[in-house]
Parts: sequence; C-alpha cells; structure tokens
Amino acid sequence: MKPILTITGSDSTGGAGIQADIRTISSLGAEAMSVVTSITLQNSLGIQEFYDIPAPVIERQIDAVADDAAPQVVKIGMIRNAASLYAIVQSLRRHRPKWILYSPVVFSAREEQLMDDSLISLVQKELVPLCSLLVVRQGDAAHFQAERVIQAGASHGRSNEICSAIAVYLNQGATLDDAIRKTSLLLPMKGMKEEVPGRSVRLYREFLTLQEQLCSHSHDVNFYADRMGVSPRYLSQVTRRMADTTPKAIIESTLLFNIKGLLDQRPPLPFQAIAEQLDFSSQAHLTHLFKRLTGMTPTQYRNRPQASQPQKNSANTTIK
Repeated sequence: MKPILTITGSDSTGGAGIQADIRTISSLGAEAMSVVTSITLQNSLGIQEFYDIPAPVIERQIDAVADDAAPQVVKIGMIRNAASLYAIVQSLRRHRPKWILYSPVVFSAREEQLMDDSLISLVQKELVPLCSLLVVRQGDAAHFQAERVIQAGASHGRSNEICSAIAVYLNQGATLDDAIRKTSLLLPMKGMKEEVPGRSVRLYREFLTLQEQLCSHSHDVNFYADRMGVSPRYLSQVTRRMADTTPKAIIESTLLFNIKGLLDQRPPLPFQAIAEQLDFSSQAHLTHLFKRLTGMTPTQYRNRPQASQPQKNSANTTIK
C-alpha cells in the first residue's frame, strides 16, 4: 500500500495541521508522508505569527516525495498565498494522484482569517476542480463550490481529522462513498471531548472492523459480542458512548451500503442471489429491511431515474 501525502501547515499545538494528519493517518494503520506549506507560531491562545515556506521549496518537497513514492491519495490543508497554490497545483497536474482531498482553512478555530477573498477565488478556480472531495468547516462552506463537499464541525482540527480518515480508507481501496460512510462511524469516537476509557476505544474499533468483514455472514449483535468476548449489553454501551448509536444500527448501515452496491451491479443480480450473498433468510427479509431503511423496495431503488449514474452524496453532507 502506498503512503498518503499530506500537504498543509505545521501546527505547534499538535491539534491540527501536519502533526494531526500524521497522527490520524498512522492511528488507522497507514503511512503518512508530508509537505509543509507554512509554519505557525501558536498556542492555546491562538496564532501569533506565520512563516510561509517559499513556493519553490513547497514544489520541490512534493516532487521529492511523489517521484519516489508515487502516492495515489493526497490530502491538502493550509494554503496561505497564491504562489504556494500554484506550486501545489502544478505538482498535482504533473504527478496525477488518483484522489485529491482538500480541507481548506479560511478561519482558525479562534476565527482568525487565514485566507483572503482573492486567494479563495484563486483556490476555487485552480484547485477545487482537481479535487475529489472538499471537507470544510461549517463556517467556511459558503466560500467554496464543489461537486462533493462534507461540512465538518467547527472544533480545532476537526475537518483535518475527517479528511485524513477518508484518505486512509480511499488508500485501502474503498470507494469515496464507502470511505465517507466508514469515517462517519469512526469519527464520533475521535471527536469526543470527555475522557474515553482505552478499552472502549479498542472494542469500538474492533467491532467496526469485525462487522465490516463479517456482515455478509451474520447480522446478529450477539454474534459479534460473542466474538469479542463481551456481553451484547456491554457492546451496546460501548457504541452508545463512542458514536451515540446502537450495534444494530451500525450493522444495518453496513448492510444497506452492501445491498445498494449489489443492486447497482451490471448486469443486474437477481434479488434472491443478493439475499443469499448477504445471508438473509429470504428475499422477503431483505426487501423488508431495505424498505424500512430507505422507504423504497429494492425494485424501486433499481428502477430509480438516476440508477444509470454513479450515486453522489449531497453537497451538504455533515459529519459533526
């Protein structure tokens, strides 16, 4: 698996920027490589000063990494001036990674403006069209127009964290929709303010992994609790604490995603074959669950007007 390249500023508090990107990417089992665009002098009171890396140095950093490791997923964060922007865009066009994710930083968590209007316009014109996805703070969303946008919570480093997690799942071969879905399950845990017991974090991650791997073999919460050596009640307490949801809801989210993927296959798979592949007791059981979760039958979903086109998420998708 190739490393993920993150291109952004350095945050001396460690709450965002290069430091946070590397931490998130590494914690999810991927390798991170980095290019620094700007060095901030900041602490808990805010940013005191910037030192912007010269544009030719930014470009040479990207070339050094891309020529050697050829990353296919690139995550971009802080861009402070037009020269840095053009250096990044030229490098991206030259190296052509498969996925480009951008988490623009217009305002800091303390509402310090980091990009002026002229730079935002240039970014919209030059960089946004190259991007597969934008992950923006809710307060910054109005500044950008893109086909795929996720709005993140406004806390320090939240959009970076979401963007980095999506980058990891894309790097593992997930589709963009699947990477967003997996991140939406993972990130409520990582965004909690209160202290979370280490065992709960480990069990939550273990459950997410198990149900992704085995959802086509079992939809039963008891099955996963038994595999993990805990009671179903305790597993439910863990998912409530981490993500404010139930194990059943997480399993059904994965099932729904898998069903839609099979319904969209061409040539079409028979409904009975889909039911058998996903371990439903009958085609009627699959239809009942699908209609409960979507409000339509599998037949109605397959015959929807946009069935011939790739499914797209709303431009207002939000991960808090």
